[in-house]
Amino acid sequence: MEQKQFADLSDLCNALLLLKTPQECKALLEDLCTIRELQDISQRFAVAGMLDRGRNYAEIVSETGASSATISRVNRCLQYGSRGYRLILDRMREENNK
Repeated sequence: MEQKQFADLSDLCNALLLLKTPQECKALLEDLCTIRELQDISQRFAVAGMLDRGRNYAEIVSETGASSATISRVNRCLQYGSRGYRLILDRMREENNK
């Protein structure tokens, strides 16, 4: 990424951290993203959760409609990525166990 794009991403990350409720987050995402982008992001997040719970590719395709390429990409991110999926999936699991 170019230096300016990193600054823009940093600004976006800081903005997301200022959100206080799921409704605020939803409102911002709806303003920032197209319907298709939101569908794609939501699908990838669902795929990550299913992979984390040990679901196989066939089950994930059947339930989400995600392509095998999308599932593979998400799986690579879970295994070798920046650990963003891992961080949030672990935190969500902790919240659900309270």
